[in-house]
This record gives sequence, C-alpha cells and structure tokens, in this order.
Amino acid sequence: MDNAIFKKRLLSMFALARKAGKLTAGAEGCQKAMRAGTAYLVHVSRDASANTRKKFGDKANFYKAPIYSMFTKEEINRHIGLAGCATFVVTDQSFATKIIEIIEETMPL
Repeated sequence: MDNAIFKKRLLSMFALARKAGKLTAGAEGCQKAMRAGTAYLVHVSRDASANTRKKFGDKANFYKAPIYSMFTKEEINRHIGLAGCATFVVTDQSFATKIIEIIEETMPL
C-alpha cells in the first residue's frame, strides 16, 4: 500500500474514533485510560519530547497497551483536530483492533 494512502487511512480511522467518542487525548486523560485498562492503543507523536516518549512508553509497557509513533503533532491537529496534542489513546477495542490490522498489513513485523 502506498505510504500516503496508508497514512490517510489511519488518520481517517483515528478521526472516526474521535467523532465516536472513543479517543482520549492529552497526558492526564491518556494516563487515566491506561490505569483503567481502557487504552487499547496508545499514540505518541513523533515530535513529542524525549521525556514524553519515555514516560508513555514505560506506561504502555506496564499496562500492556500497544504503542505507536507514526504522526507529528501537526498531522494530528490537521486531520484529527487535536491542537498541540502529543498523545492520545483509542479507548474502544474494535477501533484499536482495526487500526492495528491496518498497521500490520502495511508494515508486517
């Protein structure tokens, strides 16, 4: 799959999850969702600070949540509407599963 199509497809899925109320953004909300066990996918922007990437990487590993870093803050803002947001989580297992499927079919391990 073409990289631009892949990115558009993923960003569309994240935007749909947000519209459905199944996406939580910001450090506090993300941490709360991870503690509650409702973070089924964690995204940390590629241009987040090293401290943020480490903190969320550690938390995602501890809470056994898959973590990805595919988009910049600007891309997140432009396509999903989360201004200045470095982190978000998908709180619906079906959305997260579909997004992970898209990622794995495009970038197999």
